[in-house]
Amino acid sequence: MTHDTVDMNFLFTLAELQRLMRAYADKAASRYGITRAQWAVLAKVERTEGMKQTELAEQMEMQPITLTRLIDKLCDNGWIERRGDDTDRRVNRLHLKQAAKPLLAKLGGLRSEITATALDGIPPTEAERLMTQLEDIKENLRNALQSLCEEQRKEQHYG
Repeated sequence: MTHDTVDMNFLFTLAELQRLMRAYADKAASRYGITRAQWAVLAKVERTEGMKQTELAEQMEMQPITLTRLIDKLCDNGWIERRGDDTDRRVNRLHLKQAAKPLLAKLGGLRSEITATALDGIPPTEAERLMTQLEDIKENLRNALQSLCEEQRKEQHYG
């Protein structure tokens, strides 16, 4: 593949890959009566039990009202609960309920299944290399975004 081909296709390929992964994960998660977005919320809460609802919205780059609806559904299903904060009564902290544990175990298996499907035919060493490269790309973009934001702040301050 030439540099020109990479330049022409890189962004489109990543966007298409993301779209296909979302669609496949949504379809697969529906087997358990859950959406990919609900699954993502459950997984985040599992990793950071007791996080603020506002922090979760920020981490997931989601509008607070959209996240509120997802959490409402997860609460209705008995998988998550909101608890008040000891120091600020305006704050809701999110906690997994015991009923979510079996579902999360099934979803962990599903995650492995989806990964295996996506990486089918790619040797494990190549898959590891791919992950390293994707992490490098992510870090490159994170650093570039941070630099752009700093430049814009300076321009606004001095401009």
